[in-house]
Parts: sequence; C-alpha cells; structure tokens
Amino acid sequence: MTGSVDAAGRALLIVSLRHPATGTTTDLTVWIDTGFTGDLIIPRTQLVSLGLPLGPTVYAVLADGSQIEVETYSCEIHWFGQWQTIEVLVSDGQLPLLGVGLLLGHDLVVSYTQNSVTLS
Repeated sequence: MTGSVDAAGRALLIVSLRHPATGTTTDLTVWIDTGFTGDLIIPRTQLVSLGLPLGPTVYAVLADGSQIEVETYSCEIHWFGQWQTIEVLVSDGQLPLLGVGLLLGHDLVVSYTQNSVTLS
C-alpha cells in the first residue's frame, strides 16, 4: 500500500471504506497518526455523509491524559486485500486519522525526501 507526504508533512494513505449494511463504498484520504492507538477517526462532517450505523459510546484518553466520551460507528475497511470490520471514532477535527490499531503487524516507511509512504 502506498501513499504520499503532503506539503504540511503529513503521511497520507487512501483507504476504501464500506457501509456494513448497504455495501456502499467510498475512498477516504487518511492521515497516519502513530499517537492514536485505535483504528480510525473520522470527522463528524464526513461521518454524517457516510451514514454509518451508530455503535456504543466509549471513553478515550487524550494525549494530555484527560478522558472524553466518544461516539463509535461500525464500518468495513479494505485492508490488505480483505474487508475487515472496524470501530470508527468520531471527532470534531478536519482530517480522518488512521491509528496504530491498523498498523500493528505491518511495516510503515515514511520518506520525507521522496514524499512517499509505504505500508507493507
């Protein structure tokens, strides 16, 4: 899987998501965030347009140690040739974040000289 580094230095990948009930697919550009231990965070504005089914509310610990309640949604991601069900968190941010939950077991190489990202 390959991606790119944008002008702001963010490591980006394009992933395919699928609605678990309707089968509708969409491609989403995500920012790799190795500080996030979950699978995927999607901004509320984008999440609404996807129409994903609501899951349970969970508690998340932020980088400053504070704890917040976060809505979750069910989604499928096309990940290394297979559709996999994941839990998506909602945020008020501007970019979707792909976390360590999906990176475990893979090698991530980010080249800032070539503006490239490789996940294998």
